[in-house]
Amino acid sequence: MTGPAVVELERVSKTYAGGVTALDDVSLRIERGEFVAIVGPSGSGKSTMLHLIGTLDRPSSGWVSIDGYDVSVLSDRQLSALRAQRIGFVFQHFHLAPGRDIVSNVADGLLYSGVPEKQRKLAAEAALVRVGLGDRLTHRPHELSGGERQRVAVARAVVGEPTLLLADEPTGNLDSASGASVIELLTELHAAGTTVLVITHDLSIAGSLPRQVPMMDGRVIA
Repeated sequence: MTGPAVVELERVSKTYAGGVTALDDVSLRIERGEFVAIVGPSGSGKSTMLHLIGTLDRPSSGWVSIDGYDVSVLSDRQLSALRAQRIGFVFQHFHLAPGRDIVSNVADGLLYSGVPEKQRKLAAEAALVRVGLGDRLTHRPHELSGGERQRVAVARAVVGEPTLLLADEPTGNLDSASGASVIELLTELHAAGTTVLVITHDLSIAGSLPRQVPMMDGRVIA
């Protein structure tokens, strides 16, 4: 591999008020182009891991680097810019604006990137075509199935061509067929060069990915 790893955690811990340790001395390295599952039951620390990798929170101790950037030396404003330019997020709940068509929802993924409005719309349309929704561009979220809404969320996450795509329980609200379709889509995005990190409690999903990082009680256990 050339260049820095996309994700590097070195002896990272996170302790919340009241002395609750959610992450305990974790080290992890994810190279560019990997497709990785962080897997574990509720309370294992995987959501805290997501927040730290996504720069939504800072560690209590240890070192975090995202795409070569040392998170500890960045201001909140710089972290926001890093998220906007380097990281795409897909969540279990779709977080789509119900009163707007899906092109507008996806274009919102570029709001903080400085891209002019017309170009945001064109990029959003291209991203929706990429995820198989080219025939749904004028639809609003309530007119789509759950699987289609999650595809919109994926399109919004990748419209800015991020280095890293973080998917937090992306099939959690879907039936098995729709969930399989979303995993297939993530596989296609990975094959096209995106580094994909899936947070899941589902062992079958984790087992279908090339690399698994199992967690328990705030630690990586293998």
